[in-house]
Amino acid sequence: MSPASDLLAQTLAQSGFHPRLPQQRRLYEAAKAAIHQQQLGAGSKLPSSRDLARDLGIARNTVIAAFEQLAAEGYVTSALGSGTYVADLQAHTASMHGVGSAQQSKQRNAAPANRAAPLSRRGEELTSFAAGARYEIQPFAPGDADFSSFPFKLWQRLQNRVWREARADLLDYGQSGGYLPLRQAITEYLRISRSVKVSVDQVLITAGTQQSLDLCAQLLADVGDTAWVEDPCYWGARRVFQARELTLHPITVDHDGMALEQADLETTPRLIYVTPSHQYPTGAVMSLARRRELLDVAVRKNAWILEDDYDSEFRYTGRPLAALQGLDTDDRVVYMGTFSKVLYPGIKVGYLVVPPALIAPFKSALYDLQRPGQLMVQAALADFIALGHFTTHIRKIRQTYGARRELLRRTLVQQLGPQLSQSVTISSEESGLHLVVELPDRVDDVALEKLAAESGIQVKALSTYYLAPPVRRGLLVGYAYCTPEKIAYYGRLLAAVIQSGAR
Repeated sequence: MSPASDLLAQTLAQSGFHPRLPQQRRLYEAAKAAIHQQQLGAGSKLPSSRDLARDLGIARNTVIAAFEQLAAEGYVTSALGSGTYVADLQAHTASMHGVGSAQQSKQRNAAPANRAAPLSRRGEELTSFAAGARYEIQPFAPGDADFSSFPFKLWQRLQNRVWREARADLLDYGQSGGYLPLRQAITEYLRISRSVKVSVDQVLITAGTQQSLDLCAQLLADVGDTAWVEDPCYWGARRVFQARELTLHPITVDHDGMALEQADLETTPRLIYVTPSHQYPTGAVMSLARRRELLDVAVRKNAWILEDDYDSEFRYTGRPLAALQGLDTDDRVVYMGTFSKVLYPGIKVGYLVVPPALIAPFKSALYDLQRPGQLMVQAALADFIALGHFTTHIRKIRQTYGARRELLRRTLVQQLGPQLSQSVTISSEESGLHLVVELPDRVDDVALEKLAAESGIQVKALSTYYLAPPVRRGLLVGYAYCTPEKIAYYGRLLAAVIQSGAR
């Protein structure tokens, strides 16, 4: 038995080492812990899957699955015919892309002459975007889930059962961070599926990601403080920070996520907003080196990282990637998620996982500022998770969305043809709810967005998500809320629009 096999075997033999996890996940956790503790140093060669399976007395497929997850998260590298090696976690990405010193552009609509009460400067800026009309459910609208597949009758039975119990306490405001059984269910779910380090006390139930972000902006930053944001960035986060009068500092996103440069490090953020598992809108996954770098920077700068894990359930190959929060040893990450993507938008239930030092102030502020309620809905949702319906629903829609994603990609590739293959790139990330069709720099993606709208297609121009001058152009194309028949039909129309612009 090799030293590496012996080390992993000793870890797995410990009775208290993740006893409730599947064997594949236990092996993954054992290897990850050994790498973090440098018991398996950078460059160390791991046994082959066949040898390790024999040494540990487990199935080879179990070892292969664990190795694939480690590779997906950057812990190991492999080369055909050479073997699997422990990655250098201390190495930072050498190549950086400049952000530049361009100031944020401020777009404001002219005030109507007959308006009775003028908006504030902040109000003018916030309402200039008019997000509501732009995110209507239409073919290929990015970020929208197919909530028509939600099990309505089952949900109705669960809600009816809660109402029949006639519990008066569920009609009150939520005074303790949310309905306890729901917080317990979320805690267990995050531990197993997202590798989040969490206790029940750390979980707060909110009315979704927007409220979670707003609460963080109010409690963790003052007017004028700097917030680092990804560029391009999710529009909802930008609007929250602007509403709280924070200074936004855009940081370029490349294929490894948020890419810090020296000019960025010369600023002092109070908040750092990231979507590391599936960057919105580009789809990039933040590399392990970048994650570790960001955590180190947060400690040095005394900043809070706001991790928005908005669609982690939608990864179509392999397990969902582990959360950034799971790597945090200094309690600098506030983790947030939502049920609006996996259930239905109007449920308006999200959650925050706050570091221990923030539990009391966040619970107090959530009650004092928001007066949270909907405990009846929270009780039904707790039953929905506890009875296994949540897991079943996720499995079902993951299969549905994965098939739709592949159909959309195949349709666009076929319709665009080989002539455009050198200039138009379709994102290959097998996760999320949208594809990114990257276009040449000369193409006006905003004009293509408008042209697509004339054909009844709701795509979004990638350049509109930038704060600094855009460095990439393309279209965000959603596939979740679109039947296969519509994907085939509207895919051909969209391809024609792209062809007209790319030429």
